[in-house]
Amino acid sequence: MNIPCILIPALVGLICGILGYLLGKMNSKGDDSLALSLQADLDACKANTRNLNAKIASLEADLAAKSKISASAPQSFAAVVAPSVLFDGALAATFYGKKIKENDLKIVEGIGPKIEALFNDAGIKTWYELSQASTEKLQSILDGGGENYAIHNPSTWARQALLAYEGKWQELKDLQESLTGGKE
Repeated sequence: MNIPCILIPALVGLICGILGYLLGKMNSKGDDSLALSLQADLDACKANTRNLNAKIASLEADLAAKSKISASAPQSFAAVVAPSVLFDGALAATFYGKKIKENDLKIVEGIGPKIEALFNDAGIKTWYELSQASTEKLQSILDGGGENYAIHNPSTWARQALLAYEGKWQELKDLQESLTGGKE
């Protein structure tokens, strides 16, 4: 057995270990700037999280207050709250190639005369009212109409109704061309 072949790597390893230890000790003496910097970043993130949580709580409270107002208000109140947008039937007809009546819910892909009647009975008679209804509310109306209506997916109907309400006919037509039976 050759002793220098074993002794030299062992000594080099021992020397490297001691030097690494000493260098680490020298660099860490009195240098808490990294820890202080990380603590400052953590405190800033916590403060930002608190601010965002406060904003979320405020927005949820506003939403709940608006929901209470719209739920307790008569159906005609929605027309007063809705911002007014002028309907241009001629412009709509240029995109659809047929006469479009204002607040005709059947313009929405997936809504036919029977579903429109269901929504009208439930108090949804305008594009604006349809655009403000949640998917869950629309689905519950459909479920209440029976199994023939419950199979429909109203997930895009509010967005389509909003585009119709705002008179964004090209965007509505483009969206509808990408849909299959009213769903994406």
